[in-house]
Amino acid sequence: MGHRILLSLRRIILAIVAAVAVIFIVAGIILRQPTFGPMRFRLANRADANNLRRHVEYLTTELRPRDFRHMTNLDRAADYIERQFASSGCRVSEQKYDVMDRTFRNVICTFGTVNPSEAALVVGAHYDAFSMTGNLPGADDNASGTAGLLEVARLLAGHQFKMPVELVAYSTEEPPFFASNQMGSAVHADSFLEQDRSVRAMICLEMIGYFQGEEHYDSPILRLFYPRKGDFIAVVGGWDDRGLARRVKSAIRADGGVRVLSFTGPRRMGDASDQRNYWYRGFTAVMITDTAYLRNPNYHAAGDTAETLDYSRMAHVVNGVANAVLDLDDK
Repeated sequence: MGHRILLSLRRIILAIVAAVAVIFIVAGIILRQPTFGPMRFRLANRADANNLRRHVEYLTTELRPRDFRHMTNLDRAADYIERQFASSGCRVSEQKYDVMDRTFRNVICTFGTVNPSEAALVVGAHYDAFSMTGNLPGADDNASGTAGLLEVARLLAGHQFKMPVELVAYSTEEPPFFASNQMGSAVHADSFLEQDRSVRAMICLEMIGYFQGEEHYDSPILRLFYPRKGDFIAVVGGWDDRGLARRVKSAIRADGGVRVLSFTGPRRMGDASDQRNYWYRGFTAVMITDTAYLRNPNYHAAGDTAETLDYSRMAHVVNGVANAVLDLDDK
């Protein structure tokens, strides 16, 4: 009798272990959305790390600080972005909007023909910097994303697009505007609804240049499924964005120069940047990020300088984003 009881207990324990293992595997698949098979790398050229460094250094030194309290620098940043966009041959336009009795500008670089019946692909990054604790340089946050956007424009120059592609540099992303309809990305997303246009996919570049240190996850789930070493780039989306996350991850992986992972979960766990405003208007979007404050001790601090960034890995991220644009345009 005792032997039978032991056998039964052993079977129960094995069944529980097997069930836990299955749950663990399924949870990992849901969160990380593995991809199968290589994606073709479509770019003829590669991103230039020196270009990225030059953009970041200019934004963080000559134009420091870049915030709503220093409109001259914010306007100079917009002018600089316009000039860089124009050199790629795209159609450059401004989207002006008024907040707090001041006029701010989203700067838009458009490739392809805009047709109201054709859904657009949007790639965006905010060029203003956090300023609630002082006149900060804002290198990773988010001169890195802005520099990446400018380099994506250079890589896409001359391509004949089947769908309209809008590269957008946003203003007013940081507090006191964050999580309000006064964000530049909210203004841009609203313009699609006002024009009865749609967004097929949106890719947000939010802090893409810091690749050192350890991850300090604020969730036990993240600690369980993601590495502790902060040497990867992440593609973040909600459940409805999982298809886009997989494609963007595959496009970055096709470059082969940077480790890339993805997170698919509740959107509220990843709504800390401009993609949130496309989500809340019914559009599919993902955020490309180095995980920000989870690894970067300089987040929203004076230490967020150009010297702390890894421009070689940044260049590989940019290659992947441009590759994703070409892949999405080809489908």
